[in-house]
Amino acid sequence: MSNQNLGAYGPFTSEIDTQAKEAFSEAMEHFVGVDYSPVAVATQVVAGLNYAYFCNAQIPGLGSSVYPAMVNIYKPLDGDAVITHIQKVTY
Repeated sequence: MSNQNLGAYGPFTSEIDTQAKEAFSEAMEHFVGVDYSPVAVATQVVAGLNYAYFCNAQIPGLGSSVYPAMVNIYKPLDGDAVITHIQKVTY
């Protein structure tokens, strides 16, 4: 996050720090239907932090394939992290 401008997302990194892991876990705590595993994250400084997680996604069950997805999460200065958007990445 050291090379980040206010209002702009920084570069993606596969080194997901403790703060980013905690925000992801907090926001996804009650989410059901798809399992998301973050592999990279980018952050944006706002009144709190916006996180963009590049994830491997999989619907639980036998024979389910893994697909890429972006999960956006907002962590306010005070309060719980919340999911703001999830999108399957198509290529």
